[in-house]
Amino acid sequence: MEHVTGVVGMPSGGAQFIGGEPRSGTGGAAYSVVDPATGRTVWTYETAGPGDVDAAVRSAKEALPGWAGASPGERSEVLYRLAAQLAERADDLARAETLQCGKPIKLSSGFDVPGTVDNTAFFAGAARHLEGKAAAEYSPDHTSYVRREPIGVIGSVAPWNYPLQMAAWKILPAVAAGNTVVLKPSELTPLTSLMFARAAADAGVPAGVINIVTGTGPVAGEHLVAHPDVAMTSFTGSTAVGRRIAELAAGTVKRLHLELGGKAPFVVFDDADLEAAAHGAVAAALINSGQDCTAATRAYVQRPLYDAFVTAVADLMAGVRLGDPRDPATDLGPLISFAHRDRVAAIVERARTYATVVTGGEAPGGKLAAGAYYRPTLISGAPQDSEAVQREIFGPVLAVLPFDGDDQGLALANDTPYGLAASAWTRDVYRAGRAGRELAAGCVWINDHIPIISEMPHGGAKFSGFGKDMSTYSFEEYTQVKHVMYDNTAVARKDWHRTVFGDR
Repeated sequence: MEHVTGVVGMPSGGAQFIGGEPRSGTGGAAYSVVDPATGRTVWTYETAGPGDVDAAVRSAKEALPGWAGASPGERSEVLYRLAAQLAERADDLARAETLQCGKPIKLSSGFDVPGTVDNTAFFAGAARHLEGKAAAEYSPDHTSYVRREPIGVIGSVAPWNYPLQMAAWKILPAVAAGNTVVLKPSELTPLTSLMFARAAADAGVPAGVINIVTGTGPVAGEHLVAHPDVAMTSFTGSTAVGRRIAELAAGTVKRLHLELGGKAPFVVFDDADLEAAAHGAVAAALINSGQDCTAATRAYVQRPLYDAFVTAVADLMAGVRLGDPRDPATDLGPLISFAHRDRVAAIVERARTYATVVTGGEAPGGKLAAGAYYRPTLISGAPQDSEAVQREIFGPVLAVLPFDGDDQGLALANDTPYGLAASAWTRDVYRAGRAGRELAAGCVWINDHIPIISEMPHGGAKFSGFGKDMSTYSFEEYTQVKHVMYDNTAVARKDWHRTVFGDR
């Protein structure tokens, strides 16, 4: 059963896209996409079962020789057409993303969709620029060169917080490099991944190159990761699930790409621009309702600025407008679900026993009570080893702590298992340089927090995983490096043969 949503281009024919065609799942269970702003069902579909995953992998495997054999220029041309198709459908994609995620339309239309179009155009160009060593005689008697070849069928699993962009981040570098893909989007938010696949088909991406299977993690996801014909798994999600992915992938010695959780520090030194830091902290903590693995979650503020920073951030948070995500004036939408909202709220409630909730810390009433909303929340006075400081909350919650010397501030910032992103705020070039070197994160911003660009890599360290999204570094993740060496002598008995034949 499908429901009227007012979004043109909504998927039809089922939540699976296999071999260039939509189809219904055979998992035997119905699942609903729920608008988290209202709690209403907007789309119902049949989930994927193991048979659907097998069919998608088979389709990708059959399409692999033709797509891998296409020239870089041919793949590039198709991806440029895909970028144009996505741009033409921008309004529909933005509305569908807001519908299934609850994110404000100004975020969907101003960030998610244009970012995806730009990523598509970037990888269209990257397809024609394979990096490698120059062919040369590294041995006097041989010529060596390096090939970058596709890995094979890529089985990817994407999260619910940025469904369209995460689908693009998984699919684009893989297919640009000549691989084929089976993507499992979150069962909560499959709409824009399916719309992306349809746009790709309309752009001329051959059938089977991009396949979508929509089902639960324990059924469809685990079957995909463990599948013997899947050569690589790319996963974005929690560290706990990432561990499970690694266990499953080990059975077939798959290559892994893991972008996992984060607990990004926001370090404010005493010479920072206070107004810029306060605005940056609020924006970086609340983007996508805090459901962002790079969101600012721990603000460490040098003591001379601490009180003023807490006051400024609390005042700014109090002015953030919660509301209907379809309204362009809305700043903050709901969380992805009521269950997730309740999890965030429970962490904040426990924090009241050891810290101060300066502002927020509650779900709003009135008309917004029908949705999974939670007010922007600032916590002060939490100990460094507390749950609010160490655990990924994934909601609109910022913990702020003081520090004294620079050594202490950087040490506290690095004192979590995570290492995805961080920022430092200072007018001092030497402090900035030190922060860039010493903050243990895959991305460090100076006097900003959150912006990403297609040309630069995104990925973490420590418990935040390994591998890069976006950029040519991401493109390289999806290639196999092969060394080819030619003998140049035409001599039957090589000098090195003496190690076997001795003096004969």
